[in-house]
Amino acid sequence: MPRMLDVSDAVRAEIGDEEAERLLAGENAPGSYDCTSCRTPGDSEQERTSTVLFVGDETAVLAFAHAGCLPSQVVQVTEEQLRGAVRSIGVADDVPAGGEPQRSAPEQAVLGVTSGLVLVDGELHPALVVEPTSAIVRPGTDGPGDDFLPLLIEQGFTPVTELTGVPGVLHGWSVLLAVGRLHAVLQPGGDAGRPVAWWQAHQPLQVTDGWRAAANKHQQVLMFAAPVGSIGRQPREDLLREALDRAAAQGKLVAAALPLAGT
Repeated sequence: MPRMLDVSDAVRAEIGDEEAERLLAGENAPGSYDCTSCRTPGDSEQERTSTVLFVGDETAVLAFAHAGCLPSQVVQVTEEQLRGAVRSIGVADDVPAGGEPQRSAPEQAVLGVTSGLVLVDGELHPALVVEPTSAIVRPGTDGPGDDFLPLLIEQGFTPVTELTGVPGVLHGWSVLLAVGRLHAVLQPGGDAGRPVAWWQAHQPLQVTDGWRAAANKHQQVLMFAAPVGSIGRQPREDLLREALDRAAAQGKLVAAALPLAGT
């Protein structure tokens, strides 16, 4: 039976016309699935369903989502993120892209992301605070040292010494929000020009109604980043603000305003 599938031009270009037509005809598409966005069951025979292709360095994975949660799209991720996605979502198939999977480095740093509302210029702004679990070194080097902030500054983030104004917009970057959940922070892609995931949640993160309302109002999210040990996991937004102020005063904070993608 034909499926109610949406296959975008970008996905079709990656998987080929023949595979796309087989999906649309129902040959290779599952009837029931777990939505890669909201994690609730879906049925491609009964409701419109998006094909979402996660593309890593060496492999690709085709997943499915309710059309109301995510549009059909290609999302580029690292090989490690892709393996995490395979563990956390129901996937149709592994699509080899040639070569052996890239081995991840031992004790790879993980980016911790906290959402909260931050008061700037007398107005509440949605914010994401990013802090890695260990020192980040420049690709191709093995330390010692921590290049997390210098690498972000090279990407266009601005050092912050005090939170007295909204940071400038970093065009090309964005925050992907869908159905009240945080999916990813996207950065400009390579030659193909598609956005790629700088950070992606293995499972979409729920945000508060207030955070989502502020994001929809401003159509942007403030992203703050600090080296490991600078912020910590703060249980309340007032404590988070105090930690941000402290990191800024110590010269350990960069920031940018990222346009909102989604609702």
